[in-house]
Amino acid sequence: EVQLVESGGGLVQAGGSLRLSCAASGFTFEDYTIGWFRQAPGKEREGVSYMSSVDGVTYYADSVKGRFTISSDNAKNTVYLQMNSLKPEDTAVYYCVAAHGRPLLLTIWGEYDYWGQGTQVTVSK
Repeated sequence: EVQLVESGGGLVQAGGSLRLSCAASGFTFEDYTIGWFRQAPGKEREGVSYMSSVDGVTYYADSVKGRFTISSDNAKNTVYLQMNSLKPEDTAVYYCVAAHGRPLLLTIWGEYDYWGQGTQVTVSK
C-alpha cells in the first residue's frame, strides 16, 4: 500500500523557518516525481515545488523561489521542504504528492497518483 505521511508543520513567526518531511512507503523515488502543494483557506490549491528523478527537473513556484528548497533522502524514502524567510501568506495546509513518471503538467493536482493527508503551516505576523 502506498502512503505519503507529512510532518513538520506548525506555528512560526514571520521570517522564521520550518522543514516539512514526507515519508513515503510502498514505492521508491526511482522513476517518480515528488513534490508539494499547498492550500490556504478560501484559496485554490497551489503547486509549490517538485523534483523528478525521471528528468532531474526541480521546480519552484515564483512565490517561494529563493526561500524554499526541496530535497530527498532516497535511503529514507523521504522528501523534505525547507522553508525559510516564511511570510504570513505562506500559511496553508501543505500536501505531499507523488506521480509515477513525469507528469505533463507539474502544477496540476490530478496529474499525481498519490497524495498525503496534509500538514498545517501557520505563519504569524
